[in-house]
Amino acid sequence: MSPWLIGFSVFFAYPLLSTVYFSFTKYDGFRPPAFNGADNWSYVFTDYPLFWPAMRNTLWLVVVMVSCRVVFGLGVGLLATKIKTGVGVFRTLFYLPYLAPPVAATLAFVFLLNPGTGPANTLLDAVGLPAPGWFTDADWSKPALTALALWGVGDLMVIFMAALLDVPKEQYEAAELDGAGAWARLRHITLPNISPIIMFAVVTGVIQAMQYYTQPLVAGKVAAGVIGGSGQQLEPGYPDRSTLTLPQLVHNLGFQRFDYGAACVVALVLFALSMAFTALLMRRRGGLIGAGR
Repeated sequence: MSPWLIGFSVFFAYPLLSTVYFSFTKYDGFRPPAFNGADNWSYVFTDYPLFWPAMRNTLWLVVVMVSCRVVFGLGVGLLATKIKTGVGVFRTLFYLPYLAPPVAATLAFVFLLNPGTGPANTLLDAVGLPAPGWFTDADWSKPALTALALWGVGDLMVIFMAALLDVPKEQYEAAELDGAGAWARLRHITLPNISPIIMFAVVTGVIQAMQYYTQPLVAGKVAAGVIGGSGQQLEPGYPDRSTLTLPQLVHNLGFQRFDYGAACVVALVLFALSMAFTALLMRRRGGLIGAGR
């Protein structure tokens, strides 16, 4: 077990313990850390104005974006198993967006959803529907990020498609003989059989949402007209802190303000939230399976 123990100690235990230690110190990366008690925790929870907006946005993404990705990925996987002709083209078209680099995909979506010149709003105007502001509107920025996440749902499509093809066909045939409809077969046969895969998709989705950094940061900067460059700095979260996430705070505190102690506090909050969500989902796994049956 020594190779695993060495890797666990060096790449997990030591960084975690160091993060806990630095969260109780004043440390800027240049001078030696000085113990300051719970000052960093008090500052982050009470005085740091970006923490609670980032917390609300992160929880919104965990609940809404992860749920939409799992449901949409399952729906696309079901559709892919039912198509008889052109299935290869269908699978390719849905999987290719997942391979797009996050920065390139986000840039493309920001320009597609541009309120003034984007084709999405042009089509909405043509059919007489209201055109949202998308990444320039605080009410629509998170739904726009969710649409971006749904566009790259190819990973879940492949996972669900493999699980669906593994469900015994005899169970479907027996259910049809008993007069079960499509919804009854989905609820009592499909979902119980693929419930471990659904749990895997939800848990990994929650962890990814907790680490959601690149897409909201790039979308906020491009929508604000700040592409980047030497000496340019922009408070994350444009517009109106609606795209702000907890991982962005770690970067903002640690590498822009050089307050590593406060950055470690936010990192520990992320770790605690990830563990709590994972533990809750694992405890609810039995209820998910039981409800299907």
